[in-house]
Amino acid sequence: MSKTVGLSVLIGGVLACVAYAEVGSVLKDGQLALPANYKQWPVFLTNVQRPDLKQVRDIYVNPAGAQAVQGQMFPDGTVMVMELYSAKNGAQGQLEKDQLVKVFVMGKNPGWGQGVADNLKTGNWIFAAYDPKGKPLAEDVTKCRACHAPLAKHDFVHRYEEYFQKRGHVH
Repeated sequence: MSKTVGLSVLIGGVLACVAYAEVGSVLKDGQLALPANYKQWPVFLTNVQRPDLKQVRDIYVNPAGAQAVQGQMFPDGTVMVMELYSAKNGAQGQLEKDQLVKVFVMGKNPGWGQGVADNLKTGNWIFAAYDPKGKPLAEDVTKCRACHAPLAKHDFVHRYEEYFQKRGHVH
């Protein structure tokens, strides 16, 4: 029986469950757990409008990732969670959240995400998908990789500049 651990880190007085993984393991796409407490993490961006997909997205970053400095890569141990909501037309041309459709998790650690084609490599990031109730989905994350792969300059993270502009400086 394999042993799993939850790595808890105290950052700025906040206890954060970073990820669940086998000790010393190198995770692959689909193996990253959905953190139970992610809604208590710092917000990466919220109410991200995707009219092309008729979606609204909320994105959270764990406390380790929230320590990132603009112009540098996110630290190892960073985990981001993105909620995808179906959307309905709202006021002033804005979309409004309707139903939570899927939850995606993106995590980074040394050696992760390496067993993929070169054109789909995203550094040490891996991806996993969950249904609204937290059940793992057998999602083909090739689309995730293809969309993130061109963003090497921003550590393969969409809306990198927007995040740092909205966040301001970490104290």
